[in-house]
Amino acid sequence: MQFPDPLIRGRLQRRYKRFLADVILDAGTLEEGQANGGREVVAHCANPGSMMGLAQPGATVWLSPANNPARKLQYSWELVEVPGDKGGTLVGINTGRANALVGEALAAGRVPELAGYPGLRREVRYGTNSRIDFLLEAPGKPACYLEVKSVTLSRGGTLAEFPDSVTARGAKHLAELAAVAGQGARAVLFYLVQRGDCDRVAAAADIDPAYARALDDARAHGVEVLCYKCNLSPTGIALDAPLPLAL
Repeated sequence: MQFPDPLIRGRLQRRYKRFLADVILDAGTLEEGQANGGREVVAHCANPGSMMGLAQPGATVWLSPANNPARKLQYSWELVEVPGDKGGTLVGINTGRANALVGEALAAGRVPELAGYPGLRREVRYGTNSRIDFLLEAPGKPACYLEVKSVTLSRGGTLAEFPDSVTARGAKHLAELAAVAGQGARAVLFYLVQRGDCDRVAAAADIDPAYARALDDARAHGVEVLCYKCNLSPTGIALDAPLPLAL
């Protein structure tokens, strides 16, 4: 997935009200032919989680400009650079990109575990007032219900964890997947790790014990779990290699 316009680099001042971030644009930043270095802007933060470890004041961030001049906020926060054992690591904080990334990968055949489904529908109603991210269909096969979760948390080492805050909604999705698996459909939870410095994924049981229990229960009822990491750069994000689920 390529960003449609060049990202604009800046320094994070603060994230607040969950969906807002103040950013000072770097010196030399150009936009519409004007130098904007040092100008402070308000960016939309499309991430409902805690963003633990990702919203430190002074962090280098990248924003995408809005194409709609009537939009209230003219920037969206896309990437943040965080320190690591091997230098800085880019993390994709825009959870709205996750489904687009997975959809692109499915269309290109880059997820072999989900090959063989010519039919793909998005945001299909199922369960109790829920929508599945992707419904994959093929003649002669049970339907495949695919739920995508964006993973950004790493608290050291190379372990990625989900969730980064309590998520009753996430536990509900796991119960819905377990229910369709029990009815004979295929149910898959897809952890998309939007950072390249991790080599395995686990449930953050200390942050949300109920979610961790729901994941164990879902797996016991036939829900499959796929984990993939991403390659990230200021020009785009692409699906990379699969990762194991740490049990």
